Amino acid sequence: MFELILMCPEDRVERVSDALDALDALRVSVGDADAQTDAEQALFGEPGMPPPKEGWQRSRVTALFADEPLARSAADLLKAQDFFDGCRILALSAVPDQDWVRLTQSQFTPVEITPEFWIVPTWHEPPAAARQVIRLDPGLAFGTGTHPTTRMCLRWIATHPVAGRVLDYGCGSGILAIGAAKFGAAEVVAVDIDTAAIQSTELNAAANGVVLTAGMPERAQGVYQLVLANILATPLKVLAPLLCAHVAGAGRLVLAGILERQAEELMEAYAPHCQLAVADREDGWILMTASL
Repeated sequence: MFELILMCPEDRVERVSDALDALDALRVSVGDADAQTDAEQALFGEPGMPPPKEGWQRSRVTALFADEPLARSAADLLKAQDFFDGCRILALSAVPDQDWVRLTQSQFTPVEITPEFWIVPTWHEPPAAARQVIRLDPGLAFGTGTHPTTRMCLRWIATHPVAGRVLDYGCGSGILAIGAAKFGAAEVVAVDIDTAAIQSTELNAAANGVVLTAGMPERAQGVYQLVLANILATPLKVLAPLLCAHVAGAGRLVLAGILERQAEELMEAYAPHCQLAVADREDGWILMTASL
């Protein structure tokens, strides 16, 4: 395998990527050429919100080829094109053969939520102390238990089991919904705007032997004793009336995906509906809860 790495301005990335695909690249990836510097640009769009920009000002385009002649031929052909103006080749190098499956698996180990509650990839045995386990492998949808927001939500679920209806709004991999089901919820509904997340939730639920309903947001109907939303601050503010309307009387609302510095703006957004309070903190992130 050989890797061809290029630098491209924002307006050339799509044409260069398309050309690399046409030149038999096995994979093409694009990243911020200024990552880890003061010039780094955040391009993520919060769930349900448009991304702030279409692309980075300077992108690092990496193409993987089956062999060196293909990679060198692609580089030569690209340099001859008019649309390559402003781009440059940074490197062409061999990629060592590796067992990629084993390498990926080595990066994911069991995650402790509480001493007795663990998230365990399928290729690991649960720790001896584990009494409750969610089996979950990394996938396309957010939520493997490694992020502080996910861990805080699962800790809350483990220490505040709810026997009634539970709504997981923005379910990602379904990890929170599965946790709620394992800790006694009578009915769990998991919704997301991403069809990949819905499919991931259904597969993960089946793998963990729990029953839940997964679908688009319109599947959330009626009120719930617990409403969970681990997304990001901006959509959480926009969704305040909707989420609170789904909480039953004497029910609980649990919100995550919030940075510590965003606590006051979330409290203000939810003030007409409930009184949010910080219930947990980890690595600069907070968990906020309210009783309605």
